[in-house]
Amino acid sequence: MLRLAEKMSRLGTETAFDVLARAEILAQEGRDIINLGIGQPDFKTPGHIVEAAIKALHDGHHGYTPSPGIPQLRESVAQDLATYRGVNVAPDRIVIVPGGKVTMFFAILMFGEPGAEILYPNPGFPIYQSVIEFTGARAVPVRLLEENDFSLDADTILSQITENTRLLILNSPANPTGGAASKSEMDRLVSGLTDMHPQVAVLSDEIYSRITYDDREHISLLSYPELDDRLILLDGWSKTYAMTGWRMGYAVWPEALVEGATRLAVNCHSCVNSAAQHAGIAALEGPQDAVDGMVSAFDRRRRLIVKGLNNLPGIRCCIPAGAFYAFPNITETGLTARNLQDRLLEEAGVATVAGTSFGAMGEGYIRFSYANSIENIEQALSRVEDLLELT
Repeated sequence: MLRLAEKMSRLGTETAFDVLARAEILAQEGRDIINLGIGQPDFKTPGHIVEAAIKALHDGHHGYTPSPGIPQLRESVAQDLATYRGVNVAPDRIVIVPGGKVTMFFAILMFGEPGAEILYPNPGFPIYQSVIEFTGARAVPVRLLEENDFSLDADTILSQITENTRLLILNSPANPTGGAASKSEMDRLVSGLTDMHPQVAVLSDEIYSRITYDDREHISLLSYPELDDRLILLDGWSKTYAMTGWRMGYAVWPEALVEGATRLAVNCHSCVNSAAQHAGIAALEGPQDAVDGMVSAFDRRRRLIVKGLNNLPGIRCCIPAGAFYAFPNITETGLTARNLQDRLLEEAGVATVAGTSFGAMGEGYIRFSYANSIENIEQALSRVEDLLELT
């Protein structure tokens, strides 16, 4: 028998893909499935971005590139950060990677080991906890509360930091809750980290930074210069430009960690697809009207789904401040999150994701992605209502 390393038993997964697979099987069997489970825009990648990739291939960009990314793209990212976050970042602090997950994997590998503690949001993106435990570090959940609109609470975070804490992971706007941090809480958190915890690195997952609502300003930790020597910023193209399948992400690393991140890239994936990097330049430097259009569409869907969920028996839902997820409380239905997820898919033909897929503290909640059409959302809500009335 093959003998695997013990750490493989600690590696989790992202069950949203399990739901997607089951939904596709049911659809192949002839079932009418409305997918409100998968977390990706339902829009096509804007045409000028696709054309830039095609041109790059025709122009002969077929080979390896520098592991941190081609210089032109890193410069474009730096300019984009200046435009949308108001900060100047040297391009040599930017590392291009094949998707946002790579940055979180690298950051957690750098700081995670037996005896170390890493704080992460719960409910939160499941790969945080999975990779933390894979490294042997202790995963310390920071609970996000519905009564706080699932925003971070600075005092709660600071109270959980110990002498063993190596890394703090934040996600705003957040998956799965749609919560977004306020400037006042960010200010309090940064002040506490600066005054009391200079040894703690921070990974700020800002992949949904361009998807916010109600004229809400995205508060980026990159705008706090006091964190420059320990902040890792995670962002990318997947959500903003409907480029999930292109596998394009980037990180801004503290100067002292750039070499380590680059070395991990060399060992892991060598470099990112060359043509995709040229498409990334076109995305950042080209017209942004498609982004604005997507966010406007998401906003209309957000209002519709939240209103609809709040009209369903046994469900209440706060309005998300960003991303494209609603995370309603389902406790009054009498069903567990997993039970409702399964029944919605099997009996109602609506794919969703149980809150427990995002951590134990997600029990009592279920995630609906509103990255789908108005018509499908309305039909899904009707199907959910029919199922709940029979429960």
